[in-house]
Amino acid sequence: MPIDLQLNERIRRATGASRVDLTDRVQALWGGYGELYRAQLAGARLESAIVKSVTPPRERELVHEPAKLRSHRRKLRSYAVELAFYREFASRCDDACRVPDFLYGEAHDERFLFVLEDLDSAGFPERRTHCAPHEISACLQWLAAFHARFLGVAPEGLWKVGSYWHLGTRPDELSRLRSSELRRAASVIDQRLNAARFRSLVHGDAKLENFCFARSGARNPGVAAVDFQYVGGGVGVKDVAYFLSSCLSPAECDEHIPSYLDVYFEALRSSLGSRESPLASEADALEREWRALFSWAWSDFYRFLLGWAPAYAVHDSYGQKQLELVLGSFR
Repeated sequence: MPIDLQLNERIRRATGASRVDLTDRVQALWGGYGELYRAQLAGARLESAIVKSVTPPRERELVHEPAKLRSHRRKLRSYAVELAFYREFASRCDDACRVPDFLYGEAHDERFLFVLEDLDSAGFPERRTHCAPHEISACLQWLAAFHARFLGVAPEGLWKVGSYWHLGTRPDELSRLRSSELRRAASVIDQRLNAARFRSLVHGDAKLENFCFARSGARNPGVAAVDFQYVGGGVGVKDVAYFLSSCLSPAECDEHIPSYLDVYFEALRSSLGSRESPLASEADALEREWRALFSWAWSDFYRFLLGWAPAYAVHDSYGQKQLELVLGSFR
């Protein structure tokens, strides 16, 4: 990894290590914007840490391509948001909505550095491309605990509206929609979601790949979550809809989503009660509002897919049903 000695020293001080070795490349960041590395730490409390090095292209290289420039600026904003989340909000998360400890971070000249707890070493070494029902439930319980923790909290320094597909940041995908009815409806869906009485912070990219699982065979499979570039204000069912879309087929959605919504809302009530939230007494009203917005949340993401990857979206029969349900409500 191209890292200068001064930066290496900052990582060493942040982790309390006597030596830092960056030898294990974990993966590239989306769009070629940098790399994730595992740092081996000698003489520190932690044996390893995750280093997220964001090295984007220069903006001047994109000035003649408006769509790429918008995408570039959105990505830069997303890393600034992630840094703000780890600095100001992550410490409020407990074991019920586990996130990596924030060890160090900096931003300079459109470059970002994150040094985070290595969740593999912390007991969450497994990832899933497919998961069992009890693992899906564990992720929904994580989301419920996260939403309960931040219910009513203002997204200061984060996205005003969380989620990477938010309409206000996706004009290019909106313009590609073939349906003029859907183009007109997109802002109505967006406004309905953002006008909710009950709002929390949403993860914004709560797909299956962003959850880390405890070792197989654990009696109570714990999970932790990563990648907070699109965290911001919103209704919890935005995360729920997106998460379920990432791990269920359309046929499985038809069959299982009612029961998974029950899992989520039961966990949300439990989390509000255990945290002695001042809004716990309004759990009934909260559940009524967010259940009613579930189809709207799914339709909002499906609208994005139709503009971003229509060849993929056409196979999502469940998303099409949710969209038709929503569109039918104001025809």
